[in-house]
Order: sequence, then structure tokens, then C-alpha cells
Amino acid sequence: MSDALQQLVQMSRWLGQPERDYVILGEGNTSARADGDTFWVKASGQEMPTIDESGFVRVAFDRVLRLLEADDISDAAVKRALTAAKVDPAAPGHPSVETLLHAICLSLKDVNFVGHTHPTAVNALLCSAAFDSAFAGRLFPDEIVVCGIAPLLVPWTDPGVPLARRINGLLNDYIARYNETPKVILMQNHGFIALGRTVQQVQNITAMGVKTARILLGTYAAGGPHFLSAEAEQRIHTRPDELYRRQTLKVT
Repeated sequence: MSDALQQLVQMSRWLGQPERDYVILGEGNTSARADGDTFWVKASGQEMPTIDESGFVRVAFDRVLRLLEADDISDAAVKRALTAAKVDPAAPGHPSVETLLHAICLSLKDVNFVGHTHPTAVNALLCSAAFDSAFAGRLFPDEIVVCGIAPLLVPWTDPGVPLARRINGLLNDYIARYNETPKVILMQNHGFIALGRTVQQVQNITAMGVKTARILLGTYAAGGPHFLSAEAEQRIHTRPDELYRRQTLKVT
């Protein structure tokens, strides 16, 4: 088993542990860059707590990314395209419906691992009427240190190719605005994505994202969130001591 695949298995099992409440049953999907041309992605229907190397499929970036420009994105056409993207056509398992999204994310600078989960605390907010306002600011310094200056917010979009295309456009806008890759993607009525250079980054970002959601939910019982000012957010994001902490915490 390759090192990247071994790390992906370990990360997926960690994210899938029941006590963390990030996913249940076959929820969520994960991926890892294998090399410059291919990546591993969770196969449809696999359960993260018990997944092993057989639960992942290796696919080619260029074949998957063709779906960005495809005219036919019917369910049948997408299934055929994802099957054709497999490096080994005889390998068992079918790539996740979110494989194009993983290809886009793994093509970003400093992203080698992707963890997509559905944490209960996060989804309570993503599925609420407060989706836009709830994530309008940052609440505390460690949220910024670990999860970045801001999450990428994605309005509800049909999962699969439509969602991947929507996120691709929003990523371009985000990078143009902040001059960096987001660490967190929040999808309305759907779930949480952590983008990391390492497995540890993905795990730390997910854990801090869930803590942030729990705190945010708690603020609504006490009058609502009090966000840091934009000036305070930028100060935390660029302070030398916080940059050092990012390195120490392995979140940079």
C-alpha cells in the first residue's frame, strides 16, 4: 500500500469514529493526491470508520476534470465518465459522486488531502435559516489560526458535477479576494470540507470547525454571536506569534 493511501485510510477512519459525530453510515468522502497525475478517492457506499485500502479508487486527474466542460452531465453520463477515469478499469468500487469536487480541491496549491464530513453541530447551522449570517464573521483567535481568515460559503447546489462547478467558480473568487486557498468549505444543507497539505491539517481543521459550530450554536442561546472586527481578524491572521503557532500546530 502506498504511503498516501495508507495515510488516507488512517485519516478516514479518524474522521469516521462514532464518538466524533462527524459522519454516520456511508456519509462523507475523502481523497489524497497519489502523484502529479492521479489521486485516491473514497468509493461510493464505503463507511469511513472501518474503511481499508480496498475502499478507495485511484483515478486520473485529467479524465475527471474533463467533466468541468462536459455538455452531458446526466447521472448516466457522469457515471460512465467516472468509471472511465479509473486508473485500473478492473479495480472494484465506483468513485464517489463528488470525485470532480475532490479533483478540483486537490489541484489547489498546498492541498494534498481532502476530508468531507457532515458533523451534526456544523450541519445544524448549514441547514438553518441563519446560514449566511451565522458565518459572517469569526468568533475567536484559534478559529482563525486553524481554519483560516474565512470559510468558503457555498449556497445549496445539487451534489455531483453541478456542485463541483459551482465551487470551482467560487474558489477562483475566494483566491482573488484573499490571495490564498481556503482551509474550510461550508456547503449549505450539505456539509463541511477541510483542505490540508497533511492528514494532521485536515483532522485539526475539522476538529476546530466543529468546535466553532458548537460555540456558535451556544451564542444563539445568549443573544447571538459577537464577531471579531475585520481589523481584529486580519491582525490575528497575520501576527508573527500566531504564524509560529500555526507551524507548531501543523496547520500551515
